[in-house]
Amino acid sequence: MSETQQKVSNFNIANVLTTLRIVLVPFFAWALLQDGGDSVLWRWVAFAIFAVAMITDKVDGDLARKHNLITDFGKIADPIADKAITGMAFIGLSLVGDIWWWVTILVLVREWSVTLLRLSILKHVVIAAAQSGKIKTTLQAVALSGLIWPLPHGDAHGGAFDAWGVFGEVLFYTSQVLLAAAVAMTMWSGYEFFRDVRRARRSARS
Repeated sequence: MSETQQKVSNFNIANVLTTLRIVLVPFFAWALLQDGGDSVLWRWVAFAIFAVAMITDKVDGDLARKHNLITDFGKIADPIADKAITGMAFIGLSLVGDIWWWVTILVLVREWSVTLLRLSILKHVVIAAAQSGKIKTTLQAVALSGLIWPLPHGDAHGGAFDAWGVFGEVLFYTSQVLLAAAVAMTMWSGYEFFRDVRRARRSARS
């Protein structure tokens, strides 16, 4: 298996999609922050870019496993691409006032500390992705997608509640509830990861 993996070229469809996600990050940030986040057109563009990134995240992982396209580059670049696009979404939405900064800081500290630790021990200890981590990723993706949508809510709607405005309000606060669940799961999955690393190191010593 290891010899087969060594022969896999870094230039494969899975790694191309991973690289695409990284390239999309600055374009996503630029679109999201146009006119201080108030441009309806560019918020839709930002949502489209984010949706593409989330879809390709799923696709490249499936392709890598199905066609044995797992490479050292992919192991390093894939988590970086994931954290870059979601991290930019948290930062951008905090800049435009849709997510509290303390939430963004808490999530980013957890995400990047886990990613850096995972990469630092990659050659010695392999920690399989836990179910809580997958749930966390899904909750984050859905919550952030809803918050990126440029639907009217709160003061932005001027207090006039038509059907579109009501839908915007419902989507916004539903996304906030999902975000709260995502933050809770982010913290829990982070705890599980550090716990599993500690157990793996103890087992390695013994």
